[in-house]
Amino acid sequence: MIGPAVGTTIPGSGPVSAPATPAFDAVYAAEFPFVWRNLRRLGVGEAALRDAAQDVFVVVHRRLGEFEGRAPLRSWIYSIVTRIARQYRRTRERKELRDVEDPEQVADSSLPTPEDSAGRGEALRLLVSLLEMLDDDKREAVVLCDLEGMTVPEVAAALGSNVNTVYSRVRAGRLELRDLLARHNAKEAKNP
Repeated sequence: MIGPAVGTTIPGSGPVSAPATPAFDAVYAAEFPFVWRNLRRLGVGEAALRDAAQDVFVVVHRRLGEFEGRAPLRSWIYSIVTRIARQYRRTRERKELRDVEDPEQVADSSLPTPEDSAGRGEALRLLVSLLEMLDDDKREAVVLCDLEGMTVPEVAAALGSNVNTVYSRVRAGRLELRDLLARHNAKEAKNP
């Protein structure tokens, strides 16, 4: 006979329980900087950033009990961030609002402030403006891989995409960013 006899139990084979749902307060505290950075990187304007972050956490609060743990929590949150960011960009485009960016607010909060490094502030502004020129799919893949340091399989899980598709989007996004930066530098050299 293969396997245990009917009615016997295998030690350590008790019922498999779902992972414990994390407390919302802990999720908020741990993930707020991640949400803020990525909303900004995904093109949410300065004027709408606070509202967008709140909208993300309203969804997280409402759906946290549904989180199944099949992917990392951060990937699940990122999928919410991308949907909210798209919604805010569409709204901004419809209303044709263009925010005046404050370089101090664009800076990643985990990095030195623009006062500490004026060059870094300018580089961050340039990066944000170049990222805004990419299409949504490439931007999301590049932001997650290159700026958030997620692996391609994690990015694929967060975006609900195939791993090979993510590799392709990252490669194409990097090439497009490189081209956009070269054009920017050539324009700057012409008009110092």
